[in-house]
Amino acid sequence: MTVKQLRAFLAVAQSLSFAAACERLHLSQSALSLTIKGLEEGLGGRLFSRTTRNVALTPEGESLLPLARRLIADWDNAEDELRQRFTLQRGRVTVAAMPSFAGNLLPPILTLFRARFPQVNVTVHDLINEQVLEMVRDRQVELGVAFEPGEGSSLAFTPLYLDRFIAVVPGDSALAHHTAIDWQTLLEYPFITLQRPSTVRVMLEEHLGALQMKLPVALESHQLATVGKMVASGLGVSAVPALCRGQMEEAGARCITLTGPVIERPIGVLTKPGHELSAAAQVLFDIFRDEARRGSFPTF
Repeated sequence: MTVKQLRAFLAVAQSLSFAAACERLHLSQSALSLTIKGLEEGLGGRLFSRTTRNVALTPEGESLLPLARRLIADWDNAEDELRQRFTLQRGRVTVAAMPSFAGNLLPPILTLFRARFPQVNVTVHDLINEQVLEMVRDRQVELGVAFEPGEGSSLAFTPLYLDRFIAVVPGDSALAHHTAIDWQTLLEYPFITLQRPSTVRVMLEEHLGALQMKLPVALESHQLATVGKMVASGLGVSAVPALCRGQMEEAGARCITLTGPVIERPIGVLTKPGHELSAAAQVLFDIFRDEARRGSFPTF
């Protein structure tokens, strides 16, 4: 059965008139008759009993009628839903982002998106960097926001801005009065950092290792919020991406410009190559890219 055949069957069954059905469907009598004949031949028997004056449903036609109504309604609903998704009158888009980005820079982006497409649902997964990459790789989300992955990554990366590491020190320490501090000075204090395999930890160790410098790790944690509270409590110092400044200051720590060396890394949007984005995800991706071009993200 084709949709065209079912629509023709319904038009005749509801009016019990080939002439009225022709007018409704904008078909000639011969075209409608051929369509009904094709449906009957495909099913193996007559659906209508016809005389020169009357048209009536056969018992088989009676049994097909409610099924045909349901099938056409489902078809029309599916067609309407897809059309609405393509025109962004409805739909869903899923994003994974690092908590620091999700809590600071993502809301203004989503505000722009929702202002244009209020009927599209957005789901945000705030996860550590490694999990963001994994969710994009496994196609659990369409878009991810994270640090640029290392060489050999299978993901496409569109940079948004460069994030730079800053020093985090106790608010009541002597260091808190500095406007800038170098790594050599910072590393004289007990260091608090994220546990491996955190990207932040790996980045620090790789950059400092290249300069024959080593992190004097005294305390470790899985969460940046905990790192901030440990520093604020006077247990040591730390270094985090500038994106986390608000989180550190809320914990009571002080953030200072960090120099010698400057450690920075691009943050951007991750997608999986070879997989086309949904209409909603493509628009959100375009907003990310346009805002980056306008300079809406931090600069140092």
